[in-house]
Amino acid sequence: MPAPPSDARAHLGRVLGVETCGADGAILTVRTISELAPIRASRFFMLGRTDGVSPLIPRPFSIYRQRGRDLDFLIKITGRGTRALAGAASGTEIRLTGPLGNGWPTLEADGAPWVFLAGGVGSAPFYLAIEQALAGMDGRGPVPRKHISFLFGAAQADHLYDLEALGDLGVSIHTATDDGSSGFHGTVLGLLDRLQGEGTIAQSIRICACGPEPMLRAVEELARARDVEAYLSLETLMGCGVGICNGCPVPTRPEGPLGEWPNAKCCVEGPVFAADAITLAGVE
Repeated sequence: MPAPPSDARAHLGRVLGVETCGADGAILTVRTISELAPIRASRFFMLGRTDGVSPLIPRPFSIYRQRGRDLDFLIKITGRGTRALAGAASGTEIRLTGPLGNGWPTLEADGAPWVFLAGGVGSAPFYLAIEQALAGMDGRGPVPRKHISFLFGAAQADHLYDLEALGDLGVSIHTATDDGSSGFHGTVLGLLDRLQGEGTIAQSIRICACGPEPMLRAVEELARARDVEAYLSLETLMGCGVGICNGCPVPTRPEGPLGEWPNAKCCVEGPVFAADAITLAGVE
């Protein structure tokens, strides 16, 4: 039976600041009271204010950046829970449960180059991923910058959150917008096709993707059609974050590594899944 990770804890922290990010986003910085070990990119915390302003059920957020006890979270403001966090004044007490989930696989230099695909606030788990890949993960050597491409898609230019800071990491960045206001006019998958057609990105690649479900469904279909190694970080709604409520089921592929059960729990077996382990497109 899947269980929460052994390093997950209930933490208290204080807001250090909130920075506006794009048209409808914010970067929330929280300093925890207790010490934190380095956290793998694409793991998450359940967050909520302790003063009663947040809803009773906390919300899951990927770690955007970590500096010791200081954690940044990229938030798209959509409802009561996200408004409460984005509106928190400096010093506001925050309850954090985590780190939860599994995070990205080992991003290693050996093998095909990495292509990171982000859609909107799905960019959240990639800043730390790029940092960790460049530094070397799990005892492996660092990934050269030339072997990482970050493709960032959004509805419009002001939804390409924190683009300048991502650019400072020094990897190749390409943008796509639905309205053509930044970069390629179209989807991030359309951008990938163009860049591969031009030879800017190799035909043989490995993919990490995070974004809205239609985008991830398209990545899953691409990975299966072209036999591409791909990993999907899901933006699934969660109730508890620790596997108790069964509120975040993800259909598995019967022939895949999780196929003994018809569904996986996103919070404890994810949020990152190999594309051949689950299906968002449906089982044939």
